Amino acid sequence: MKEFKVLSPTAILGYGFPAASFEEGMRRKPDAIAVDAGSTDPGPYYLGSGKSFTDRGAVKRDLEFMLTAAIDAGIPLLIGSAGGSGADSHLAWNVDIIKEIAAEKGLSFTVAVISSQIDPKIIKDNLVQLAPAPVPTAKDVADSVNIVAQMGEKPFMDALKMGAQVVIAGRAYDPAVFAAPAINAGFDVGLALHMGKILECAAIASTPGSGSDCMFGTLRADHFELDTLNPVKKCTTTSVSAHTLYEKSNPTKLPGPGGVLDLTGTTFEQATETSVIVRGSKFVPDEGQSYIKLEGAKLVGYRTVSFASACDPIMISRINEIVQAVKDKVASNFEGKIDDYFLDFKIYGANGGSFCSSSVNTPPAEIAIVIEAVAPTVANADTICSFARSTLLHFGYEGRKSTAGNLAFPFSPSDFSGGAVYGFSLYCLMPHDDDNTTLFAPKISQVKDGVWI
Repeated sequence: MKEFKVLSPTAILGYGFPAASFEEGMRRKPDAIAVDAGSTDPGPYYLGSGKSFTDRGAVKRDLEFMLTAAIDAGIPLLIGSAGGSGADSHLAWNVDIIKEIAAEKGLSFTVAVISSQIDPKIIKDNLVQLAPAPVPTAKDVADSVNIVAQMGEKPFMDALKMGAQVVIAGRAYDPAVFAAPAINAGFDVGLALHMGKILECAAIASTPGSGSDCMFGTLRADHFELDTLNPVKKCTTTSVSAHTLYEKSNPTKLPGPGGVLDLTGTTFEQATETSVIVRGSKFVPDEGQSYIKLEGAKLVGYRTVSFASACDPIMISRINEIVQAVKDKVASNFEGKIDDYFLDFKIYGANGGSFCSSSVNTPPAEIAIVIEAVAPTVANADTICSFARSTLLHFGYEGRKSTAGNLAFPFSPSDFSGGAVYGFSLYCLMPHDDDNTTLFAPKISQVKDGVWI
């Protein structure tokens, strides 16, 4: 095989893509369709709660295109970080959508499901900190609701070798789904992973960039080529090289499962008006101890929020001072009764505020205020938020002219329950020596005429 072609339909499964772009990608006869389905970007809530940050209807829409096209073309479909965070509940949610599509369309295929959920009992004490996350402790492990390990390309390669046409996995290294079938076909690991690094965000690496559009990658012996599938977009050396640095702290050393992608000798060349050729990327395997990345989330408490705005220029000019005084009043009022809580005022638009600061020389005419209270119980979160809101509403400050109230509320009721709050409990590396064989074992099933056997 002289080249291996991969179609990346969208940056994250459920983000969508134009049907015309996808159809153009299929006309180019890809050897695989691959898609990343998750990220830690939306925060720890989704890992902790077991819910997806993408909508089920949107995910099903995307998968209907991908699944039917892959089956018709006789090529593999690979999905990583299923359900957004990759825990078993997310994986089951995504598998259920595939089952539904298969039943509706009477499809037949071999499927591999790969779990990334980690039993806390196997987690060792010598976890390695990943800055800026705190040093992980045994309590962090015990407090975690869900813990996932990030798999590399090998479990996907194993599943394909076992005959799977559809591979759906839990938490995965983003480039793995794109690189695995190409590495199985004998192509260079470094080039395959670098191509996967670009393809995982689909047309974000084009100009104008978009996560809701397709990208096409062609891997050859000594380079890969990236091209867009939408006539209004194009890949440039700037857009592709810039995306290589996306979410990376080092421009030439990109660590991942099993080793480091070394881009010291990488070059970018404009091949056509819309495509770029990349050469020189190398994969350097780990020496000595191998590690896998763990992500865990724990329940922190429950959140209540209140939204308001203010347009008094005197209040706006003193908002930081006023907010601190309100916090002090809350603490004093509930001292000895409710001491375990978090209270925050997010100020949008004010000079010196933490968000959206306007020019120092142009004071804003209005500011938005979000009051957030988090406590171990819903009742206590409600109490703290309510008291903070009413205190700020009627707080007396020097120069105030109106005593009727300082705030305007867009909603009634003014306070809203934000539900459970989760925090990252683990974001670290764990020593691991079995080459991912036992942790990420594919489970093979048959689907015959839409029936999952």
